[in-house]
Amino acid sequence: MSEQPQDSRTDTDSQSDIPQNDGSYNGDKTQPSEDIMHALNSLNPQAFSTVSQNGHEPQPQGEDATQDASQEPPSEWHVLRSKLRDEPHDPDGWNRLVDLAENAGDTEQIKESYEALLETYPNTSSAQIAYLNHFLRPGLFQYAEDLFKKYLKASPLVDLWKFYLSYVRRVNITPNTRDAVIKAYEFALNRIGQDKDSGEIWNDYIQFLKAGETTTTWEESQKMDALRKVYHRAVQIPLENVERLWSELEAFENNLNKITAKKFMSDLSPSYMQARTVLRQLQRHLGPLFPPPPQSSSSRPPLYLPPTPTFNAAERALVGAWKTYLKWEESNPLEFEDKDRSTLISRIQGVYRKAVIRMRYYSEIWYMAFVWTNSVGKQEDAVNILKAGMEANPTSFLLHFAYAEQIEARGDHTEVIATFDKLLDKLRIDLEALEARANSANSSFSSDGSGRTVPVNTPAPTTTGLTEAGTHSNNSSFATQSADEKPPKVKELAERRTEYGLVWIMYIRFARRAQDIKSFRQIFAKARRDRWTPWEVYESAALMEYHCTKESGAGIASRIFEKGLESFGDEIEFVLRYLGFLISVNDDTNARALFERVITTFSSERARPLWERWARYEYQYGDLAAAQKLEKRIAEVYPSDPPIKRFAQRHTYLGTDAIAARDLGFAMAARQPTVLGPSGLSGPLEKRTDSLPSISCNAHMPSSQPTTSKRPSSPDYKRREGSARPSDSGPPTKRARPMSPPPPRDRDRDRWDGPPSRRRFGSPAAWERERERELLPIKRERERDDEKGPSLPGVLSWFVGQLPSPSSFDGPIFRTDDLMMLFRNAVIPSATRRATPPPPPPPPAGPPRGAGRPPPDYGPYQGPGGGRGGRRY
Repeated sequence: MSEQPQDSRTDTDSQSDIPQNDGSYNGDKTQPSEDIMHALNSLNPQAFSTVSQNGHEPQPQGEDATQDASQEPPSEWHVLRSKLRDEPHDPDGWNRLVDLAENAGDTEQIKESYEALLETYPNTSSAQIAYLNHFLRPGLFQYAEDLFKKYLKASPLVDLWKFYLSYVRRVNITPNTRDAVIKAYEFALNRIGQDKDSGEIWNDYIQFLKAGETTTTWEESQKMDALRKVYHRAVQIPLENVERLWSELEAFENNLNKITAKKFMSDLSPSYMQARTVLRQLQRHLGPLFPPPPQSSSSRPPLYLPPTPTFNAAERALVGAWKTYLKWEESNPLEFEDKDRSTLISRIQGVYRKAVIRMRYYSEIWYMAFVWTNSVGKQEDAVNILKAGMEANPTSFLLHFAYAEQIEARGDHTEVIATFDKLLDKLRIDLEALEARANSANSSFSSDGSGRTVPVNTPAPTTTGLTEAGTHSNNSSFATQSADEKPPKVKELAERRTEYGLVWIMYIRFARRAQDIKSFRQIFAKARRDRWTPWEVYESAALMEYHCTKESGAGIASRIFEKGLESFGDEIEFVLRYLGFLISVNDDTNARALFERVITTFSSERARPLWERWARYEYQYGDLAAAQKLEKRIAEVYPSDPPIKRFAQRHTYLGTDAIAARDLGFAMAARQPTVLGPSGLSGPLEKRTDSLPSISCNAHMPSSQPTTSKRPSSPDYKRREGSARPSDSGPPTKRARPMSPPPPRDRDRDRWDGPPSRRRFGSPAAWERERERELLPIKRERERDDEKGPSLPGVLSWFVGQLPSPSSFDGPIFRTDDLMMLFRNAVIPSATRRATPPPPPPPPAGPPRGAGRPPPDYGPYQGPGGGRGGRRY
């Protein structure tokens, strides 16, 4: 087998007639072989028919060209069907596919289109009705009936049941088949009779019963009893036409017997009034949940297919509205008694079925349906709801975890394992697709080892992905970039990877509690071989070994941490967890060795949490010499930290910092009220802060000059006060208050960390956060003063944000005083009295009367009501 490639290479070289030892000619090193050219010509013969190979004439491609020409390109339907197999959640694509199949008139394409659509969007009544319409003609009724049996079993939607009843009445038109129609009506009303939109079915049923012919008095009596029963059932349900049905019932009873009519109506009146009240509440709930469907591009009704969620503000509001409505239905607004509990359960069950159809891709709605169904004792139905929800949402953590717990409670461990494996496979596919998109999008960020930018189409030795071991490669294209330069996909990939690790953690928890330690270790071994496993899985497994293995748990846990350190040695959080574990088990020797081993592998910016953690340990449990030696090392790494900061940290316990509270006056300053003086400066706290130059190394106040900004999309009062700005470029910024000091938190941090220009780290330590907590009331009070101002609704905010900036106005400028005078002197006609002539011009302005009070009369407003008693606007 090894000689065959050599022979083929020799034949190719012999055909090229180029000397192999000629160093001045390098053409054959890049020249494609005849096999490659033949493959290229077969793909696109026109593009390569005139291209010569190595300077020779092109080879004839007559047979291949004839064969390619005879192949017709795939139709638009086939192309779209292939696309929807890969990306099924495309409502517009499915509508287009159905339109193409119906316009072509191909029955097989119509079947395949609707079957595939209903497999992706089951129980979509509009699609089911449109599909059934193609088979409601002689010769195809049997196929239509098979579809009805398939769809009606699980459908809670009224429009499909209406369509079914119209079909039943169409094929049963003889008097001998009236019983079949009655059974169909009863079957439908038992399923969807509680729906408010089923009023038309109730009315059709009543009219059908009225139209029945009778020949004897007994048959007439039976007919009246049947009508009375249907009427009495209907008027107790909040139907859209319940008031009309009540009027018909009243007329019906009065025609039969006025005495019995009074009794029947008085007995039914409370239930009818309750149904009418609930109907109004129901209409308010359902209004925003079922917006009108989009316009259809064909003669058939539009197909509403639920889109995949993006969880924007509108979709979150829609989910909240559904949750409110479902909770309202669970509260039994119709006040069913215990004897009618089955009716209540049937009603709420139908509501939840409609909810999961409409909100198919929202796991929370599925979980609510599961919880309620399980609470009424229908455990099997509850599990089926979880199964259907997992089919609709194959990557839902909520539904898979709930299903795993339910199956585990039943003791079916094999099914639980299959559930976790299936979820991991789905999430792994999503991670790989996300990584591919991130690598493609980030190709413009690639750089070589020296930091130079590498062109997108130039092969580079660096990679933007994750190495096989699961850690970021040192040669990654982001190794020479700062955090701000990283594309956002990298952060999303890290978050999704952590969520992926959560499934492994739940998996090993199940294995430990449901089986034994050996099974748990087998699952953890599988997780270690997965390149997407994050460090959290190692920590979880280590702690589980420590707590569940009593004798040698600490040693096994340490070995797991060490194994994780090989792959995640550059993850500061993992190293901190490992260090904290060693300290918690009192293994100070290994803890000190770990600290010394890893502290040099991180930059000073990333290593600060490690220094802080080890410093706390040395301060609490080490000797004075070790603490002072550690402080010296920290001072060398962070020269901008003032000495008092470390000294205060050494004498702090459980957040109690007496040095800051008493010696520096933070406790006294926090109790003093904040009063703004005429210059805009605050009270004693600022004076106390500015009087500590020995603590804050050359602390300076940032300038408070307002920055130029573009008109923000959400205008608040404070930003629109100074609307005239020199330019409209730059990001929206908060307008600084003139002559105002920075917030207390920034001044406190300047006191310890030095001037802002020299500060290296943004996150304060725990002792600083405790001091900030003491100053929180002052800070909140100032923020309330700064944020005062009216807020606009979202639509108005957007509209004002679209307006051009004031500086772009180049039209005539009106004098405000003249306009206000015109409004004051305007005469508004009154509907009740004759308009009075305008008053004489006001006298010259003099000193204010009544100790500064404004003049009592602002103008002769003559609106409705007239005179000075009218309302002023």
